[in-house]
Amino acid sequence: MRKNNQYFARKIHRFLGVFIGIQFLLWTISGLYFSWTDIDEIHGDHFHQEHMMHESPSNLINPSSLDSTLQISSLELRFVNHQPYYWVNDNVLYHAQNGLKKEEITEKEAREIAQIYIKGNLQIKEAEYLTETGSHHEYQGRPLPAWAIHFEHPENLTAYIDAKSGNFERVRHRSWRWFDFLWMFHTMDYAGRDDFNNLLLRAFSLFGLATVFSGFTLFFMTRKKKKKRSLF
Repeated sequence: MRKNNQYFARKIHRFLGVFIGIQFLLWTISGLYFSWTDIDEIHGDHFHQEHMMHESPSNLINPSSLDSTLQISSLELRFVNHQPYYWVNDNVLYHAQNGLKKEEITEKEAREIAQIYIKGNLQIKEAEYLTETGSHHEYQGRPLPAWAIHFEHPENLTAYIDAKSGNFERVRHRSWRWFDFLWMFHTMDYAGRDDFNNLLLRAFSLFGLATVFSGFTLFFMTRKKKKKRSLF
């Protein structure tokens, strides 16, 4: 009976080891990468210049004179390429000095905004207008439409500008893309990469526990057997 139990324990342990071994390897590799990288560098903070749009505006018009039909629920004074604008209802820009409505940020303005916020006076390779992004796009989940400004840089640097508000949204580069790729394997969320509660991750976590416990079972089974043999 002891032999049969040991046999089945070995079979279960070997099967589970093969089944989840590759995922264990991916967890280990991704975990090593995360622990050896600086998260601020992954976010691109070393490329990004903060607070570059501080101005002292003058001759601002009263927001109530912008549009007689406009019902204002929120209003923010912000600077787009050093020009003062009212950002109304988190939806539309009005020039704060002449009251003109701004439909969208132009490509020229997006390029200028990106160069203001990115360090190093880098050359722009191209500008891309985004109206939609897939679940694996590096800009997914952020405001659209947007301008993607690609720079000439060894890290394939890209800055993203919200085309409606003129806001500098984020910067992405090669190290971040590696991080995001490994993060997908770490969370096992192959659809959106951010769901820690997906069924696949839960299942493999349980299989991992089963593998560990089957290993402990084998250890104690073989240990008892050796002790009994040593008595004779």
